[in-house]
Amino acid sequence: MEWSDLRIFLAIARAGTLGAAARSSGQSQPTMGRRLRALETAVGHTLFQRTGDGFVLTDEGSALLGRAERIEEEVLAAQRQLDGDDRQLGGTLRISSSDWFGIHLLTPVFAEFAKLQPRVVIELLTDHRLYSLPRREADLVFRIRPFDETEVISRRLMHIDYAVYAPAGSATRLELGDGAGLRVITMDTAFAGMPDAVWLKRVLPNAAVTCRSNNREVQAQLCAGGAGLAVLPRPLGDATPGIVALALDDPPPGRDTFVGYHRDLRRLNRMRELLGLIIDRLAN
Repeated sequence: MEWSDLRIFLAIARAGTLGAAARSSGQSQPTMGRRLRALETAVGHTLFQRTGDGFVLTDEGSALLGRAERIEEEVLAAQRQLDGDDRQLGGTLRISSSDWFGIHLLTPVFAEFAKLQPRVVIELLTDHRLYSLPRREADLVFRIRPFDETEVISRRLMHIDYAVYAPAGSATRLELGDGAGLRVITMDTAFAGMPDAVWLKRVLPNAAVTCRSNNREVQAQLCAGGAGLAVLPRPLGDATPGIVALALDDPPPGRDTFVGYHRDLRRLNRMRELLGLIIDRLAN
């Protein structure tokens, strides 16, 4: 068995389809299929049942999965240890954060860092997927929930205030009532449990929901276009043209942001230098 083929096997097992596995691995779908067939030939077993909904592990595939994951852990641990011993300020750092946080808070710091350390390449991944630090899907992760993995070193980075925003030219103060006659923009149903979405539903229960989105930038632009009120993080809302924060006696709850990295990378100089600059510029 080739390790490269086992990586393909793991990607398909996690994604469930060849297309999704190809996108996550950065390879073509035909290549993924070809390498899977090579692995199945090598082990002498069919590892997946092909169904209309995707790929389902066979008994033999399930038996291989645990061992393949342990092999992956050892390979990644070796890579992290070698990276951790790297004293040169060069190479790549893969960073994961939400879209608006990456745009409005991280990119100015990254631009400054690029001038200081031009040999370090930063890859910024901005989506709602929780990238795994133990599996080396990212080197540095920013998120709104504390890290609970034992192998991750983390800290609270900053607290972010939220506010209710309205299109420019609206009244500067919002009197909270039942929300009747108001239009609001909020999170999509998958993120309805977010503290700001819960707060908005509680304080304006009868407001009409005009739009939903899991993207804060989209919410801000909808608000600027007159679609309704929106609860936004202040670094984003204050920087968006065409909207204003409303004064409230009971403002929406803010959120803490946490940053984490794998403990094997604690000696990686480029990581330490970047994280130090981020903490200096953003921590509160």
